[in-house]
Amino acid sequence: MPSNYFFENGTIIDGTGAAARPGAVLVEDDKITAIGEDATGRASQMAHGVTRIDARGMTVMPGLIDAHVHLSFDDAQSNAEIFYHRRNALSALVAAYNARKVLRAGVTSILDPDSVYECMIDVRDAIESGVMEGPRVACGAYALMTSVGGTAGRLIPDHGVIGWGKVLKDKDEIVAEVRRQIKIGADWIKVHVTGLIPRQKHKGELSVWMPDELKLLCDVAHDLGTPVVGHCRGAKAVRDAANAGFDLIYHATGMDDEALEAVIDKRVPIAPTLTFQANMADFGETVGADKGLRDFFRSEITDSVETLKRAYAAGVPLLCGSESGFSMVPYGEWHYREMEVFTRYLGFTPLQAVQCATQAGAFALRMKGKIGVIAPGYLADVICVDGDPSKDVAVLGDPGRIKHVMIGGKMMDISPPAARKAISGWRHATMGGQLTRELVASNRGSKSAWAKT
Repeated sequence: MPSNYFFENGTIIDGTGAAARPGAVLVEDDKITAIGEDATGRASQMAHGVTRIDARGMTVMPGLIDAHVHLSFDDAQSNAEIFYHRRNALSALVAAYNARKVLRAGVTSILDPDSVYECMIDVRDAIESGVMEGPRVACGAYALMTSVGGTAGRLIPDHGVIGWGKVLKDKDEIVAEVRRQIKIGADWIKVHVTGLIPRQKHKGELSVWMPDELKLLCDVAHDLGTPVVGHCRGAKAVRDAANAGFDLIYHATGMDDEALEAVIDKRVPIAPTLTFQANMADFGETVGADKGLRDFFRSEITDSVETLKRAYAAGVPLLCGSESGFSMVPYGEWHYREMEVFTRYLGFTPLQAVQCATQAGAFALRMKGKIGVIAPGYLADVICVDGDPSKDVAVLGDPGRIKHVMIGGKMMDISPPAARKAISGWRHATMGGQLTRELVASNRGSKSAWAKT
């Protein structure tokens, strides 16, 4: 149960973009009740029943909000692995394990927009009821697609469910599926507005829904009080999603002036989720990615810089998302990285980037004005960091610097989770690269095992 905590001698970053300042923070039960001198005065009158935390040399700030996480994907290396090697109950158990890693990184809230077997609905409910510890979770069910949709090409069936997605074939199915997902507890409806067609991959992702289909989908969801988030790459997809009434857009890369105007006019928040691309561009060589692929992902960032900057300048909120769940962005490792991308490419100050990962991110949890800020009346989702993120957001990337994580006034266990063994049949096995005689000949004389034959 929550109790009373007094963080003293620390520096406060309140999450609004305001300058860091020395001060104390008082938490009573599940809420922040006072800051600064008011907190000190109030705590002095509480002789008993308050736990004092010396935050000397540390920053007290809102917990990070990651607006794009897939806890059930389990650091997958491919869509094929997710589609054909996952099991229902085990996916939920593994997601619970991964939630611990996310907590240790200072993330107190996530939006998990789609999951295998829709299992995140159960994981969310388990966290909320105290069955397990984890960040606050808002979640979707299956991502909605057309038979063309998604990023998996011909792996997507013409109809039905696969992995994290459900393929719909007509407007009647759109209405029925949106209603079904809301009935079973989805907080968001996720739509893959764009898809990758193998024969046309040189064009990038293409918009694969008709505008009237997208509007129908939004109308049904909104009529039942549920927002819609869209995976959108390319100008047409972003424009159509904004005009249809989407509440949040992932990626929004490749916008032209018309798409940008639609986003600004509707003031649709964007979670660019460029961490995957940045990791591939900067570190892809480490995992064997070829240069062409690394350059492609870097260009997706650089080609979108100006439109994202213009959107932000016009008042469009930008949210931070890591898309953790894939091997390029494993859980607990890169949740700070989007802030680094924002400072490096978009020219944000560290405090502007932190605001995107805290106050702005509350929208993804449907808790705007309730979390993401250190101020009286807000829920006490607080982290204590050894260092000063107002000077360098990278300090948030070292779990060893995250000293305390609090959610709703309750201190979380941020000890490392127990080491995990491989799960039989869980990963997509490969035979490795293509073994040619030329490759064998080039390796003779090396220290590899086969050189001894």
